[in-house]
Amino acid sequence: MAGPAFRAAAVRVRVPATSANLGPGFDAFGLALGLYDDVVVRVADSGLSVDIAGEGADTLPRDERHLLVRSMRAAFDRLGGQPRGLEVVCANRIPHGRGLGSSSAAICAGIVAARAVTIGGPSALDDDALLALASELEGHPDNVAACLRGNFTVAWTEEDTARAIALEPSAEVVPVVFVPATEVLTETARGLLPRTVPLADAAANAGRSALLVEALTRRPDLLLTATEDRIHQDYRASAMPDSAALVAALRTEGVPAVISGAGPTVLALTDEAGVQKVLGFAGDHGGGPVFAAHRLELDRTGATVLPLGV
Repeated sequence: MAGPAFRAAAVRVRVPATSANLGPGFDAFGLALGLYDDVVVRVADSGLSVDIAGEGADTLPRDERHLLVRSMRAAFDRLGGQPRGLEVVCANRIPHGRGLGSSSAAICAGIVAARAVTIGGPSALDDDALLALASELEGHPDNVAACLRGNFTVAWTEEDTARAIALEPSAEVVPVVFVPATEVLTETARGLLPRTVPLADAAANAGRSALLVEALTRRPDLLLTATEDRIHQDYRASAMPDSAALVAALRTEGVPAVISGAGPTVLALTDEAGVQKVLGFAGDHGGGPVFAAHRLELDRTGATVLPLGV
């Protein structure tokens, strides 16, 4: 049986950074942020060429071990076969090991690019199948759902298959991220979590998660209460004490703030009038500029195939 046919022209894919959990929504909620990685992929006659600029340029492998390449290979298998060769160029802006979804971005960029260079790819691997594959590769759906769909996503697993819905956040919400210089591995952060949590804490998080859907989409005035968490952030604090202290300092001042994903980045959700106040915490905290603070936009589109000239 003949394998798939591939496009001769290169494709460009842009994928957003993401923040998972958002406090109480552990392994379920994701928010797409306006900070992007770009990848350009072309099917070649033979071999594999990988070029990397930006984040990870000095550390990431430039061969089949690269997560983006491995993700492309998995997608090509689902699409019916591998191309003879690949040329891949990555422009990485999402910090690695900081809780901003860099691995999910690589996975999503890879599978979307593989689909885009395959003739008939969108029919052979539709959006639901794309999410299922991305979740399988990442191990959980929260970040990949937001990366693929954009906006604010609620993700879950049903009959061993990842599912997600995307909701539009309120236009009043402005995300600010505080990115530390040091990394925390996701495996390290997950290793600090207990196998069980008190029933009262689980119940509190269930209520806050439900409230957060309303707060983030229609009632930003409720975000401080809605982002309270009892089941993961305190347990991970020992691995990121500066981040935990910053979350506490922001929340004491009435700013909804959480650990972004597995950390150590801190995510604050403010409005236009509060941006400058929130940005000031980067310099005031801990006696010095421990964090680099960035005001971002909310990403509304998720992973996108763009013209090469954009």
